[in-house]
Amino acid sequence: MHELAITVIGPDRPGIVADVSEALAAVGANLTDSTMTRLRGHFTMTLICTGPASAEAEAALGSLKDVVTQVRSVSPESYGVKDGEPWVVSVHGADRLGIVAAVTRVVAAAGGNITDLSTRLAGTLYVLVAEVDLPPAAGDELAQQLAVAAAELGVDVTLRQAEPEIL
Repeated sequence: MHELAITVIGPDRPGIVADVSEALAAVGANLTDSTMTRLRGHFTMTLICTGPASAEAEAALGSLKDVVTQVRSVSPESYGVKDGEPWVVSVHGADRLGIVAAVTRVVAAAGGNITDLSTRLAGTLYVLVAEVDLPPAAGDELAQQLAVAAAELGVDVTLRQAEPEIL
């Protein structure tokens, strides 16, 4: 069985998720992990599937109109902060160049692994929310470093411990 990473990008429209998932199911690709969103009128989807070889998945998705797809074989998950603790970083402030770069560099320097990140521009307000796995006891130091970055950027940054998800 193959593990595949697949990306799909195209203009948003009703039925696009159904079209993609049906095409993959038809060739035996099981969606195991996915994220989908609309970005300023564009649909984007990233997913991990198990099932057929990448050529079969590519052929199935090739029949879809108005989307660009990429399929590649990947190895099972191998990286992550071992015994990491889940945290959430939130940033709010006036839009300016370099917010994501500065905040994510501070997180990386603390040994944090960003597991999910979203940004949104609403008028002149820029919002960033990131889920982060941190090494044990790294939260206090990261909070201090984020405060320094926030002052330099002129934004508000908060760091809070996340509740573990129950599936």
